[in-house]
Amino acid sequence: MTKLRLALIGIGKIARDQHLPAIAASPDFTLAAAVSRNATVEGVPNFADIDALIASGLAIDAVSICTPPLGRHGIAARALAAGWHVMLEKPPGATLAEVQALRPGTRTLYASWHSRAAAGVAPARAWLAERRIRSARIDWREDIRHWHPGQDWILAPGGLGVFDPGINALSIATAILPQPLFVTAAQLDFPANRGAPIAAALTLAQGDSVVTAGFDFLQAGPQSWDIAVETDTGSLLLRDGGATLVIDGVGQALAETGEYPGLYRHFAACIAAGRSDVDLAPLALVADAFLIGARREVAAFEF
Repeated sequence: MTKLRLALIGIGKIARDQHLPAIAASPDFTLAAAVSRNATVEGVPNFADIDALIASGLAIDAVSICTPPLGRHGIAARALAAGWHVMLEKPPGATLAEVQALRPGTRTLYASWHSRAAAGVAPARAWLAERRIRSARIDWREDIRHWHPGQDWILAPGGLGVFDPGINALSIATAILPQPLFVTAAQLDFPANRGAPIAAALTLAQGDSVVTAGFDFLQAGPQSWDIAVETDTGSLLLRDGGATLVIDGVGQALAETGEYPGLYRHFAACIAAGRSDVDLAPLALVADAFLIGARREVAAFEF
């Protein structure tokens, strides 16, 4: 089988930590180029921007875009116009409208949500499918200084702030809960010197049940990425970002295949099937939280 030639666009922390190893191990893709204004990848041609990549005439089949959300629409649109398949790191764009405006035509457009590929997510969805949800609680709390050191863009307008990790929780919740979610109330804490929230509390509806969510980017000590669900016939707990599944107090055996390798397998499957996968439900929930959320100013933040 001939591997698809892939260009990785945006060579930051997530690209180096997750995408490059997943591509290197992929049976479907080979890294053909890297695109970044500030970094390079050894062993492949490097370009400063997508226009330089296009102008080079290098043979490319697909791109994976890992840049910050602002500006991503233009990169994706150019790639699709060049006839390339496109995979978008989460969140797929800075706004809903710009992602909806992308027209893949005969190419594949894949808005990826890596947390949905965690080992416990599919079994949790199957277990909850035939149960009535009574309530659910999301606790997603991590240390921005550890996971995003010095990345000022994440707290700038368009960077999503605490929703950058929080959208991972929402991507899982929208995948495992049997009915659609919508935001009914929100409080967003903005540092006095920043343009995106550093903490948030959400109330959401799922059918006739209530889902509450707490997101915190200033978590000291142990980090938490947990979703707890109470049903009419038992309880479910997804821990560690979906990697651990506990049902009625009993840990479940899970087959761990890796989140990012799973994304690239799905991307390849979509390309082979000639289809796109652009689920914007998690981003819509974040947008709605910004629309109806009460804003509270908190202490200034510095890395």
